[in-house]
Amino acid sequence: MKNLIYIILKCLLVTLPLLAVSACSTTGENRHSGAVEPTIILISLDGFSQQYLGEYPAPHIEQLMKEGVVAASMQPAFPTKTFPNHYSIVTGLYPGNHGIIENNIYDADFDAIFRMSKPEEVTDSRWWLGEPIWVTAELQGIKTGTYFYPGSEADIKGVRPSYWQTYDGNITNSERVRSVLQWLALPKAERPAFLTLYFSTIDDAGHRYGPNSEQVKSAVAEVDQAIGQLINGLKQQNLYNKVNLMLVSDHGMAEVPPEQVIVVDSLFDANKAVLTLWTPEIVSIFPKAGELENIYQQLSAGLPASAKVYRKQDLPDRWHYKQSKRVAPLLIIPNPGWRLMQQSQYQRWQARADQQSVAGSHGYDNIAAEMQAIFIGHGPAFAKGKTIPSFANIELYNLMCEILDITPAANDGDLKWTRQLLQLKKQQISQ
Repeated sequence: MKNLIYIILKCLLVTLPLLAVSACSTTGENRHSGAVEPTIILISLDGFSQQYLGEYPAPHIEQLMKEGVVAASMQPAFPTKTFPNHYSIVTGLYPGNHGIIENNIYDADFDAIFRMSKPEEVTDSRWWLGEPIWVTAELQGIKTGTYFYPGSEADIKGVRPSYWQTYDGNITNSERVRSVLQWLALPKAERPAFLTLYFSTIDDAGHRYGPNSEQVKSAVAEVDQAIGQLINGLKQQNLYNKVNLMLVSDHGMAEVPPEQVIVVDSLFDANKAVLTLWTPEIVSIFPKAGELENIYQQLSAGLPASAKVYRKQDLPDRWHYKQSKRVAPLLIIPNPGWRLMQQSQYQRWQARADQQSVAGSHGYDNIAAEMQAIFIGHGPAFAKGKTIPSFANIELYNLMCEILDITPAANDGDLKWTRQLLQLKKQQISQ
């Protein structure tokens, strides 16, 4: 009988605190049942140039820098475009290996063109090679939630995040933050341990007005406010120092004066190409049979010193790019601050009222100072108040796998870098 009473009392001692936690969850004081597992929130600040840090006020971001680890810069992969670099961050692969080599891609095997504006292609898994972190985690029993992230709308390897959203640029930054906080408030069995947030505000302003504009300054302040909302929400849920925040950007932004334009199709016979994919920073030319050398010679003779034409095999090895079958036989790449145009596009652009305005762009050589991105790590995995040297964004996949305690898929990163970074926290604890 005494043993029975002891067992009942013991059960009550265990049950009552759980009931208290459940009651608290209705008041917002503590929404969690169970301990917090290693958790990462990957926050992408699209177009946040490393040069903006310290230049534009951002008190909440600066708070995370002081309380965590900040890199001198983070080097994007080539090309310094949105989709290629977002996918490099979550796969640890160079674009030449993960297949998202540009925002616009032609694949001869599919005889199809991938564009950011084509949802039917963006959601098609055939384009997305490699294994993004949310797939790695889900395959190893960890729930994930992506509130917008390139690639997360496709069923890569037959897997999608447990929670994901179709991209909608009209959803406010504040609503995005609220939704992620709601995911974190789920019961332990349902709660994701890897989450993403994505903000395009800074990139949008940088493109339209240039990186040195008041509009970019305001955009940084707006995104910083959203980061502040996230910090406050985490504090309310008693999670601020229990989850790992990783603030990253995909690339920087270069100022583009209006006069720095190269009209490319005035320099070669475009009829000698089967297909040409045009962007202001990269023109990809697929020549007709026997015409490659003719086009190459025409462009070599006609292009100004501010741009260069490359045969695929002559692309710099440091770009880790030419191994992809999706890379065109000829590429034209300008120096930072220059834009490439077609004649028809140039004529329309000249007629625009704002054609004399400074703009901004990215996609250039990934070693250019203007293209450098940011990395800030905050939380239980990261040391406090440390600045680390510049590094390549392909290292982050291994870092996230190590924090989540999952086995990474094959990638281009170096585990030594990850372990050295995490060692900083251990050294700090032991001191």
